Amino acid sequence: MSFSTFLFNAIAPVYGLFFKRQVKHFKKIIPENKDAFNLLKYEKILDVGCGTGALAYTLSDMGMKVTGVDPAKRMLKVARKKIDNLNVTCIRESVTEGLPFGDNSFPVSIMSHVAHGLKPEDRAIMYEEMKRVTSDFVIFHDYNGVRHPLVDTVEFFERGDYFNFIKVAKKEMETHFKNVTKVNVSKRTAWYICEV
Repeated sequence: MSFSTFLFNAIAPVYGLFFKRQVKHFKKIIPENKDAFNLLKYEKILDVGCGTGALAYTLSDMGMKVTGVDPAKRMLKVARKKIDNLNVTCIRESVTEGLPFGDNSFPVSIMSHVAHGLKPEDRAIMYEEMKRVTSDFVIFHDYNGVRHPLVDTVEFFERGDYFNFIKVAKKEMETHFKNVTKVNVSKRTAWYICEV
């Protein structure tokens, strides 16, 4: 088990406390940014690193069939409780170890606040695997470079690649995807919209 999977298993109950706040955030930014990218024109979506399920819940509530994957067993346990009876399937898988889907299985896939936590070599694997299972667009919902001291502190203790990622994200993605558009969707977050 990787350190990050161990960590997220340990802190899953804490992340679950922010579920409603995250849902509120997603319900605001998805319609507000539909001119940049209309997620809701798709019937199904893959949510990679779905965590406690806030994005999966939101997308399902907005009419999409969602498949969520996450390597952290306890994150998925929280997610299943939060999204019970919705059009969401959650499975325990790691994108860096390969996903159990065929090529082009989903028209669009999305990852929220996960890419920055991976080391560059793992992100390269993740980019290629998400590209493989997606036919149209891969979207990374992540930090845009506008920093907050609390986030900096949390990210420091998570031991990911946050401080480097927010400097290189778009350029790095451009080495894996045809076209990458960065759209700031809130004060501190962006969608990196990657054409497959």
